[in-house]
Amino acid sequence: MLNNLKRWYRSTVLRNTRIPFQLWQQSISGLSLLNRLSTQQLTRLRKLTGLFLHEKKFTAAAGMDLSEKMIVQIAAQACLLILNRNFSDFDGWHEVIVYPDAFIVDYEHVDDAGVLHSSERALGGEAWGKGPVILSWADADPHRQDARHTGSNVVLHEFAHKLDMLNGVANGMPVLNKDMKREDWTRIFSRAYDRLLRELEHGHHVSIDPYAAHSPAEFFAVVSEYFFMAPEYLQDHYPGIYREMSLYYRQNPLQQA
Repeated sequence: MLNNLKRWYRSTVLRNTRIPFQLWQQSISGLSLLNRLSTQQLTRLRKLTGLFLHEKKFTAAAGMDLSEKMIVQIAAQACLLILNRNFSDFDGWHEVIVYPDAFIVDYEHVDDAGVLHSSERALGGEAWGKGPVILSWADADPHRQDARHTGSNVVLHEFAHKLDMLNGVANGMPVLNKDMKREDWTRIFSRAYDRLLRELEHGHHVSIDPYAAHSPAEFFAVVSEYFFMAPEYLQDHYPGIYREMSLYYRQNPLQQA
């Protein structure tokens, strides 16, 4: 009953919520990763983005001057991940926090000897389980993406973590679609991840951002970036991963081009 009410509510919002056309056009004109989408797909993305803005709170932190255009750009990229999925994939959390630059996070860990260590890290993005997505605009600004390595997109990265967390933990095994096989996903991703680790261990050049080697969760988030930002590159270097990504996101950017 509750799910039916939520679907009715969201269908009503989708019909009645519209991002002003001029604001939408100004926002997406700076997002080259949307150039592959058809007019019909862009229309759906605009509706989903409007629903996202209706349900999620955007908070400016540390003096961030957060404009409507910035908010729409972040939301549109987030909704690209669920363009052909269910909006409910983003249920269970309510806020996006945006800093002007990298933000400092305190970490604690216990080593093998049982000693507690504390450290600080400057991050460009972070996603918390049931909590917010946190972004640095210096890293999220689409005008700066061209200066980074192929496939980089912190917004896609952090919202991919949110999808991964639908099973309770970010581990590189998101909740798969019914037409997908868990054993195929596990085999293909495990082989690709192990290959990346071996290449780095032996000092070889790697095909994707080496940050993907930090964990299976980071590997999933990084290849999600490549899938949308540089699909030809991902297809050339990791064809099996590209195929699984296409099944999972229910999109095929190479055919949309």
